[in-house]
Amino acid sequence: MSHKFRQTLLALTLASSGMMFTLPASAAPAPAQQQTQVPGYYRMMLGNLEVTALYDGYVKLDAKLFHGVSEPDMQKLFARMFTDSKSGIQTAVNAFLVNTGTHLVLVDAGTSQCFGPTLGAIKNNLRAAGYQPEQVDMILLTHLHPDHACGITDQGKAAFPNATVYASKADGDYWLSKEIASKAPKDAQPMFKMAQDAVAPYAEQGKLKLYSPGEQLLPGLEVIATPGHTPGHTSYLFSSGGQKLLLWGDIVHSHSLQFTKPEVAVDFDTDSKQAIATRQKVFADAAENKLWVGGAHLPFPGLGHIRVEGKGYAWVPVEYAPVVVGEKKP
Repeated sequence: MSHKFRQTLLALTLASSGMMFTLPASAAPAPAQQQTQVPGYYRMMLGNLEVTALYDGYVKLDAKLFHGVSEPDMQKLFARMFTDSKSGIQTAVNAFLVNTGTHLVLVDAGTSQCFGPTLGAIKNNLRAAGYQPEQVDMILLTHLHPDHACGITDQGKAAFPNATVYASKADGDYWLSKEIASKAPKDAQPMFKMAQDAVAPYAEQGKLKLYSPGEQLLPGLEVIATPGHTPGHTSYLFSSGGQKLLLWGDIVHSHSLQFTKPEVAVDFDTDSKQAIATRQKVFADAAENKLWVGGAHLPFPGLGHIRVEGKGYAWVPVEYAPVVVGEKKP
């Protein structure tokens, strides 16, 4: 008679007499690993504004895309931040949803189907956060690169059917120009096509607005030109209750490198020198004014502050906390 059979027989005998018997833990099956992640959203209040960071996914960048730092120094910076660069630098793609109480504003929209299977989760995470795509009425694009603009379209249709899309005229004049696209290097032409395809459903309905510098899009919102990464790259400064949040798009592509060394550029920049100058100015302003910052390629949720550290800067990520309406945050 096997040991397991004797245990079962004993359990049945005790049960029939009204006594309880529990098999030892070693006999229970091991719990299966649950290899799924929590939904990709994080919420905070900025004065009276509700801000929700949305995770689109991640892409792995080759370290060779970064310039302006020696290979040994680059590896030291990666090691300092425990960044494994051997198989590519994991880089988040984030968007931000701002509920003003009057408008539901989406700043950038992720990739949709433009890139691989590790991306394209904005709509699902927006729903997980308690909203529906139909409720979004404004989409503010920091620029027209596909990892920010492709998500506004789904299978050739507007993914946010009640929204008007806003982008800077300088970026629109560049990425939406058939003439410039035709003269671009062959490997860059798909970027133009993806931008043009993304905005097409909105343009057809008169819901694509290209704004000029100084235009007021919303009360409590300042549009800040931050060119270099693209010709019309733009950041959005939201203010409420004495607090300010700068949603800066692609000022940073690697938190491991570019905070310590703002002079490090990335191949994706249209104008590297201008991008570096813009980054240095934005860092200085954000640190001096203690701004909240939201970055498209900072580790999710991409929200936090910048502080001066030595000759460079350091990223201080948001601390997880419950949403408390009316509470003042530093």
